[in-house]
Amino acid sequence: MDWGAGNQRPADLTHLDTPAVVVDLAVVERNIQRVQSLCDKAGIKNRPHIKTHKSVELAKLQLKYGAAGITCQKLGEAEIMAAAGIDDILISYNVLGAVKHARLADLHRRISLTVCCDNTVVAEHLSEAVSATGKRLNVLVECDTGRHRCGVLSPQAAVSLAIEIDRLPGLHFSGLLLYPPDGAWREATEFVTETRQLCGHAGLDIEIVSTGGTPNLAFAGQFSETEFRSGTSIFNDRQMVSIDAAEPRDCALFVHATVISHPEAGRIMLDSGSKTLTSDLAGFDDYGLLVDYPEARLMRFAEEHGFVDVSQCRSVPKIGEIVRILPNHVCPVVNLFDQINLVDGSGKGRKLQIDARGRVN
Repeated sequence: MDWGAGNQRPADLTHLDTPAVVVDLAVVERNIQRVQSLCDKAGIKNRPHIKTHKSVELAKLQLKYGAAGITCQKLGEAEIMAAAGIDDILISYNVLGAVKHARLADLHRRISLTVCCDNTVVAEHLSEAVSATGKRLNVLVECDTGRHRCGVLSPQAAVSLAIEIDRLPGLHFSGLLLYPPDGAWREATEFVTETRQLCGHAGLDIEIVSTGGTPNLAFAGQFSETEFRSGTSIFNDRQMVSIDAAEPRDCALFVHATVISHPEAGRIMLDSGSKTLTSDLAGFDDYGLLVDYPEARLMRFAEEHGFVDVSQCRSVPKIGEIVRILPNHVCPVVNLFDQINLVDGSGKGRKLQIDARGRVN
């Protein structure tokens, strides 16, 4: 399999100080353009989710290729992006707490900001936070169409909350936000259609229907959404390949690790553990794919050690060799590094700062 069209093999990157994240910029650009093209063809806005890369440079690259704005999961991410000059941001998360509300009001004064909520407590606190700004805050009702995280559970609950939002000082009900389970597009369509009808009866306009998820890109534009949020698609990962949301050649990010020990037959040790690759299995029974040794199994982690079963390998990585690992789930991996390595088509590399790393509040 072609695991990243331009990604160089470990032998070409022996200068790396491992563990290291290496990203092929050409693959990144191709991925960005693909998502933008899908959204353009569907006649909807592209609002990429920066929680995957947390990088100002990459967010601006997405905007350069046509994104209408960006999505942030947390207020701290939005603050970093706004400070860098990005001025159209959606926060797709309930913002709650006195300290956060003061920060939210300050951010709202400076940029075009949209937030979401799924209950009246959050809505009331949002109103208190922004009322003194003299500027109405756009609010989307978050809807649960089957993922069972946050979100109202029915169209009736969505319109009740929308009515409450629109009557609160400083707030403007702007529409709906949803994140359907992978492939559950019919259920999402039915939910939105009924909510539209109920909102119409209540005299409310739904200006925005914001949906997303890299696994759902194939369905973009197939119901009445106005914008699409996609995060993982900029890099892709093992999970996206396994569900056919990406091909191996679309994988832009690999963790490079060094074999530091071969203590017994059938087992090697890497210098990369849970503090490098995370312990997120993402549905797999091992912790990442050694793409150049596909019979190997990254079976267990300590914080700084990766335990690899090589008993089924036709050839075994040698001590001192650098191996490439495709993460199961790329988003938490990026958040573990202050910088990652960008490699261009010529093989030249440079450092990329992960500007919003650790911004979890």
